[in-house]
Amino acid sequence: MTKIDIFSGFLGAGKTTLIKKLIAEGYRGEKLVLIENEFGEIGIDGGFLQEAGINVTEMNSGCICCSLVGDFGKALIKVLRDYHPDRILIEPSGVGKLSDVIRAVKELNSDEIELSAFVTVVDAAKCKMYMKNFGEFFNDQVESAGAIVLSHTGKLTDEKVAAAVELLREHNKNAVIVTTDWDKLTGGQLLAAIERKDTLDAAIEELKGEDACPVCGHHHHEHHHEHGEHCHHDHEHHNEHGEHCHHDHEHHHEHGEHCTCGCHDHHHHHDADEVFVSCGAETARSFTKDAIKQALDALCTDTKYGTVLRAKGIVAGAHGKWIHFDYVPGEPDVREGAAGIIGRLCVIGSKLDVNALSTLFGVELK
Repeated sequence: MTKIDIFSGFLGAGKTTLIKKLIAEGYRGEKLVLIENEFGEIGIDGGFLQEAGINVTEMNSGCICCSLVGDFGKALIKVLRDYHPDRILIEPSGVGKLSDVIRAVKELNSDEIELSAFVTVVDAAKCKMYMKNFGEFFNDQVESAGAIVLSHTGKLTDEKVAAAVELLREHNKNAVIVTTDWDKLTGGQLLAAIERKDTLDAAIEELKGEDACPVCGHHHHEHHHEHGEHCHHDHEHHNEHGEHCHHDHEHHHEHGEHCTCGCHDHHHHHDADEVFVSCGAETARSFTKDAIKQALDALCTDTKYGTVLRAKGIVAGAHGKWIHFDYVPGEPDVREGAAGIIGRLCVIGSKLDVNALSTLFGVELK
């Protein structure tokens, strides 16, 4: 039996970082395959993961959505037959709908697989903004999750973390929510959380086990009772893992039906490619860290480029070292890292001015 773990999360939330931590600390001894499906033409995160010796299958033909379910199913069956892994990790596009991916796995009706975990990684600092501006996509990931792992909580106040949790609970009352900074948790703890083994119910059961009556072995609500009294057992109702209920109150129009609303509201269903744009390039050009930092700073301050939600790349550095960069709104990150086979960069967002972005990076983006 192969376990399936799905890692969703809006652009830049930290899905790849979480997967890398679980691979290093949580999945030890398991044979793993990662299926990665980034929105757009260029897969960059795969390079980070291949360094860890993970088989990466990239499907860069768009996001996993209704129109690609058939292709996704074939890819999954091929991975099962070719690798016979203990576990398949699926990292769908940052703008993909988690409900579509869960549905695609379930519709295979295979007795060779078990849907073990469906996780959404949420940037705690950007939760409110994404919920407001891209709710159709962001909220689906939250509502469909069995576990929600908050990222970047270490730099936030307790009040801001609590506010993010409150917003998330409005859309998902039952998911396990992880708020502790990842650096303070082991991969084993995170794996237990996403597999719903580290829950309040589980903790209560453990306490009951420690407090079992030494005579009859039963767990009682009262600390002291006379033996021979009727023992009352607490029969809590537990939903089976995998049967998370997602009620979709949106109006969905059929694929191919022309949507004239031109908005992102909750009254129409949009495919990701109707709302989000991606552009990218492969380049042998070398860059300086300062030049990349200046370009990312411009994305923070100048609206002429459109709504840039994510930029990332691995490019050659002018001084022989390679430059890795990541950008999410207001948070440019530039560092040195391993070489790529060729330089690659990619920008994802809404209403992008591709020509202006090409001028900014000095590379023709398509």
